[in-house]
Amino acid sequence: QAQLAESGGGSVQAGGSLRLSCAASGYSWMSCMGWFRQAPGKEREGIAFIDLSSTTYADSVKGRFTISKDNAENILYLQMNSLKAEDTAIYYCAAESAAACTRVGGMWSASYVEKWGRGTQVTVSS
Repeated sequence: QAQLAESGGGSVQAGGSLRLSCAASGYSWMSCMGWFRQAPGKEREGIAFIDLSSTTYADSVKGRFTISKDNAENILYLQMNSLKAEDTAIYYCAAESAAACTRVGGMWSASYVEKWGRGTQVTVSS
């Protein structure tokens, strides 16, 4: 059965770093993959994604977060540096089979995600 499994979440103080991993199994590596997050009371938002043509970041994480892929191991990473309290959320790995992630307003739309991970909690204390 195809699945995405996140790991690496946890609690950290503001200014610290975490690295999230997403292991993909059970299906061919999807061309569009990335990360969404959802804070309490807020909508799920796309923050970083990578496809065949580009790598894109939300303004809120640009310069602090880095997304990367290990194609040989089928693992997607999110390196998060200079973490802030407002980064506290559940982080979800996501995938879409299109060559280019389907965008709405310049960012990957959750409506087009075909596969979700179960999420991992990131808590940043100030």
